Amino acid sequence: MAERKLTVLQLLPALESGGVERGTLELGAGLARAGHRSLVISAGGQLVSRLTGQGSEHLQWPVGHKSLWTLRLVPRLRRLLQAERVDILHARSRLPAWIAWLAWRGMPPGARPRFVTTVHGLYSVNRYSRIMSRGEAVVAVSAAARDYVLGNYPAVEAARARVIERGIDPTIYPYGYRPAQSWMARWYQEHPYLLERQVLTLPGRITRLKGHLDFLQLLARLLRDGQPVYGLIVGGEDPRRAGYLREVRTAVQRLGLQGSVTFTGQRMDLRDILAVSNLVYSLSRHPESFGRTVREALSLGVPVIGYDHGGVGETLQAAYPAGRVPPADLDALERVTRELIEHRVEVSPIAFPSVQEMVTATLELYAELVDA
Repeated sequence: MAERKLTVLQLLPALESGGVERGTLELGAGLARAGHRSLVISAGGQLVSRLTGQGSEHLQWPVGHKSLWTLRLVPRLRRLLQAERVDILHARSRLPAWIAWLAWRGMPPGARPRFVTTVHGLYSVNRYSRIMSRGEAVVAVSAAARDYVLGNYPAVEAARARVIERGIDPTIYPYGYRPAQSWMARWYQEHPYLLERQVLTLPGRITRLKGHLDFLQLLARLLRDGQPVYGLIVGGEDPRRAGYLREVRTAVQRLGLQGSVTFTGQRMDLRDILAVSNLVYSLSRHPESFGRTVREALSLGVPVIGYDHGGVGETLQAAYPAGRVPPADLDALERVTRELIEHRVEVSPIAFPSVQEMVTATLELYAELVDA
């Protein structure tokens, strides 16, 4: 593998924020460091400059636009694969995977790149989602994601489904980390009311998946009994989900939480916010395949409370079982929160897989496919 330099093309809908996007950037940077050529196709976004600054090339195509017109990209992509002599075609989302597969299938077998898909989510099981099981190798970001693939798509041979967990950088999320004094001074100048409160933080974009309404219900219950808590909702707002955002803000008013919860919007200093939080939450009612912020918070030594299913339950079982809560059980959520506020259970240091280990495992898979 060290002798041959690969050209790898990743496809995803956009480069705004989220786990899929971060995984794409991390792999792109790893490819560039190893001397390979990293190409990425997406509709663009705020992370493009970071992607290209780390050595990848970006092509702005609307591969995530749900329209029949998007199918016009199929022959264009086929020409690109041939012209750039792409070795690995790696799709990370369903619609881009359809475009990639149709282009790939239309090439002579001997001229095709190797086709890889990564299952980042536990999607609804249907013909549209099945495309993520059609890779010559199907990468699952957790054991829960692999179980989902093998359990719902029996045509996938077990050897074709590989677990390569998303990594975290232990130098960025070291155990016991505390933010710089200058950051702390600015933070508490902006939020002085946090100094005497238990800070409960829910990270994640403002989408129904992330459990904001359960989090608000929890805050209301705790405040009703005089618990000194304050909620932080840290994540960007999606213009396509404006209706859900209105629903969440209406719930804040209805539950009387004005002055007890802050929507920070998208932040580049999430690590620091996690580090000064007393408890971090993961409350998706639909099981998530991985749950990166859960591992990031635990790596810092911050307790996490999460619904015990999918990749989040998998991580909590291994690293912090005190934070496990039955999914959608608000009574249990309140009980566990009260217990950890009153009797904090410390997080033991744990070595989660690193970003470099994730990159290395992916490169080994690529080499195996190309050599075959």
